[in-house]
Amino acid sequence: MPRAFLIVMDSVGCGGAPDAAAFGDAGSNTLGHIAEACAAGRAEEGRSGPLRLPVLDALGLGRAIELASGLTAPGLGAEPSGRWGAATEVSKGKDTPSGHWELAGVPVPWDWHYFPDRCPAFPDDLTAEICRRAGTEGILGNRHASGTAVIEELGAEHVRTGWPICYTSADSVLQIAAHEEAFGLDRLLALCAGLAPTLHAMRVGRVIARPFTGAPGSFARTPNRRDYAIAPPAPTLLDIAAAAGRATHAIGKIGDIFSHRGIGQLHKGRDDAALFDRLDALADTAEEGALTFANFVEFDSLYGHRRDVSGYARALEWFDGRAGAFLARLRPGDMALFTADHGNDPTFRGTEHTRERVPVLIAGTGEGPLGLCAYADVAATVAAHLGLSNPGPGRALA
Repeated sequence: MPRAFLIVMDSVGCGGAPDAAAFGDAGSNTLGHIAEACAAGRAEEGRSGPLRLPVLDALGLGRAIELASGLTAPGLGAEPSGRWGAATEVSKGKDTPSGHWELAGVPVPWDWHYFPDRCPAFPDDLTAEICRRAGTEGILGNRHASGTAVIEELGAEHVRTGWPICYTSADSVLQIAAHEEAFGLDRLLALCAGLAPTLHAMRVGRVIARPFTGAPGSFARTPNRRDYAIAPPAPTLLDIAAAAGRATHAIGKIGDIFSHRGIGQLHKGRDDAALFDRLDALADTAEEGALTFANFVEFDSLYGHRRDVSGYARALEWFDGRAGAFLARLRPGDMALFTADHGNDPTFRGTEHTRERVPVLIAGTGEGPLGLCAYADVAATVAAHLGLSNPGPGRALA
């Protein structure tokens, strides 16, 4: 039986979303603008020269960027040997759950709740509930913030007072940062788990525990992050595969995004390098007919939000090298589909996700254009390859 590997390069968009202006993101293009910056010598920290992605470009990455946005990305002009296209999202969000659920066949049927960009960002009754569950007299933050920046700014006060650091962003999310020793990891996880039902009832997509360690000047987030996500409103590709008796493997934060539904085995790691080790291992060991669903988050978390163009380019080039070795391990009949959940253009204003189309690159099913398609077409395509029923409204592409 054939196997399928669905691989999400978190935030690696390619511009051109027809509704980008409605999100304040007109003109954003994560891949295209990184390629332009590299070609112009504006991304020279830790790397140099034009963006080099020979493996992904051979699958059709350059063509996907041009199809999505009309931009011819410098250095990405290979003649494709894979299937390639660009997908457009219909869910009314540019966040992690929206993108992943729709890629898995379930567009979001509701409007997410977003906290306003002001201080305080959270309503008084929610703040009181956080304090009650945390056993504190107050919270720190209570505004939109970058996670690393807010920990650096408020970490010392947090350790001194014991008050949790609570913040949000343009995503539908409540994030709570706390020191693993001074506050306690188990206490933080219990706090977030206890709050999650309240937030989910408000249509807030995720409550995220953000533990950190260290001392002032050297605070650092740990790998013990935990997302408490609202459950998808209908069976996803993972649910369909599991119900059919197929092995399902989730790499990275896929388990959290899908509330651990439809997942047989969860594979975690300290960083994207460790997660790619898990992916390589599954190329060798995943069962016949298995679905492996992976997320590589560091493009987004380390480089997109921080508007680090050089870092993003380095991560893309590293990933491309690993992708080549991974593809060489696949068995005849396997499908590997590379895509993304949204954009996060590091050349764009602000620090948030950007509304973009995303590339769809398929290895193992021949070559040729797929055209413009829908996120849900990804799920339909993977399901058809595995001989499963279609979980959503999409159509199979290959």
